[in-house]
Amino acid sequence: MFKGQPKGLFALALANTGERFGYYTMLAIFMLFLQAKFGLEQAAANQVYAIFLAAVYFMPVIGGWLADKIGFGKCIVTGICVMFVGYAFLSIPTAANGLGFALMIGALTLISIGTGLFKGNLQVMVGNLFDEPKYQAKRDSAFSLFYMAINVGAMFAPSAATAITNRFLSKAGLIYKADIPALAHQFMDGTIRAADSAKLADLATQMPDAQIAGMGLEQFCPYYIEHLSSSYNMGFAVACVSLIASFLIYFGFRKWFKHADVNAKQKAQTQENYVELTPKQTKDRIVALILVFAVVIFFWMAFHQNGASLTWFARDYTQSYATGWTRIGFNIWALALIAASVYTLFGIFQSEKPSGKLGCGIVTAALWSGAYLIYRGLDNPLSIQPQLFQQFNPFYVVSLTPVSMAIFSALANKKSARYPQGMEPSAPKKIGIGMFVAALGYLVMIFASRGQMSPAALSGTVSPDPVVPTYLMGTYLILTFAELLLSPMGISFVSKVAPPKFKGLMMGLWFAASAIGNYLSSIPGLLWKKVPLYVNWVVLMILCTIAGIVMFALLKKLEAATED
Repeated sequence: MFKGQPKGLFALALANTGERFGYYTMLAIFMLFLQAKFGLEQAAANQVYAIFLAAVYFMPVIGGWLADKIGFGKCIVTGICVMFVGYAFLSIPTAANGLGFALMIGALTLISIGTGLFKGNLQVMVGNLFDEPKYQAKRDSAFSLFYMAINVGAMFAPSAATAITNRFLSKAGLIYKADIPALAHQFMDGTIRAADSAKLADLATQMPDAQIAGMGLEQFCPYYIEHLSSSYNMGFAVACVSLIASFLIYFGFRKWFKHADVNAKQKAQTQENYVELTPKQTKDRIVALILVFAVVIFFWMAFHQNGASLTWFARDYTQSYATGWTRIGFNIWALALIAASVYTLFGIFQSEKPSGKLGCGIVTAALWSGAYLIYRGLDNPLSIQPQLFQQFNPFYVVSLTPVSMAIFSALANKKSARYPQGMEPSAPKKIGIGMFVAALGYLVMIFASRGQMSPAALSGTVSPDPVVPTYLMGTYLILTFAELLLSPMGISFVSKVAPPKFKGLMMGLWFAASAIGNYLSSIPGLLWKKVPLYVNWVVLMILCTIAGIVMFALLKKLEAATED
């Protein structure tokens, strides 16, 4: 799995892991922060969320265009510095007024610009490592490993955000209750219903500090909102620390990948045998890439419901506790041990020496034992917070990456007269299959929504008949299958097919497709209080299905263009 890969892959992957940990820590609580601090309704909060995500994924177009001219490394280092300033500003508690909102927008703008300079260009450098003939066959598997490393950071992010939030709430004599932010804003705005006012008063009495539990609602509501918002600010500050780690890794191991920090202009100046593509080849490749970009827009629209409508479903329609075996999914350390055990389990079969097989077997047993001991020590029922569901997707990515690599490797080696190159599907075909799989994920959500009240009827409170956590756990699993078919393969496809002089720009356009999809992810937010709950999932399911059909209709054209 790791054997034969260039050392630079691991250095660049770890540098990206640190940055992604900070980003996803922020993203895990960002929607909750918007609604808690500023009292925004779902539609308004989702617009801010979607515009930010769109900006984060659109800026790599500019970053890639710039890197094609001045170099990838310069843009990456500048991006880290700009992101650091943005996260630092976002972590400063401000008043919930116009100035506070403007400062937040400024911080988000800096984060978007910094990410645009960093993210796509780092991945182009990863692709450049595999331009060497001895590494070319390992490109797809390398990007699967790179994508796994990204998700290691993302896996720990929701638990880190939750731990920080709980710690600072506890210092203020408070505990998290999902109903309180919306009800507190309704009370302060004078729009609360009598029944909800009584519910809010009851929730206030559940605070662990007796003095706070005895406050009147006039004092309690602003006190709770202020301290919950500032606890989220502290979660944002984690990103600054993780960026320092990324900076140190990047410069500490730069000699491993320094040779990959070269664009087409620099190659043409230094390589005597450098050959450019013909204008027709360049055009065909760009057209093929743009067609792929157009299709994946709809995947990202569906996938990035994790921080929006799926988080609302977790907060408003899902039990706030886990029982039985599902409890293990909400302890990040147990998940980490399970994920690590997948790799040691594969090591049993892949080790060439008996001692290696034995060592991997012993470590696997130890990891499973550790996970079981953690599970035995968990409360039953175990209290959970909405953002914790977001750790399932990266956990699944990390755990399933070796499985997907093994399957694709087996298919690649299965050659016949009909499939002389092996039976592994092409990248465009994998993307098409991934769209159909994503549609199945929202079929699960349709079943989960049966009999539930509409969001408008709930008015920001919790369903009287919440569903079990397994619905969301299953949805995230299916969406992860789709993601593994689409995202790492798509990045690898771009790095392979993009004309050399447009590598940065093409990788940027891959993220621009994500940007459009991220903005379109606001559609369920706009519909949230206007339609029955299940309609949101039906819309996403239909769009994914149509995108999959279109991808297969374009398959021959795409595969022909990329063979040039």
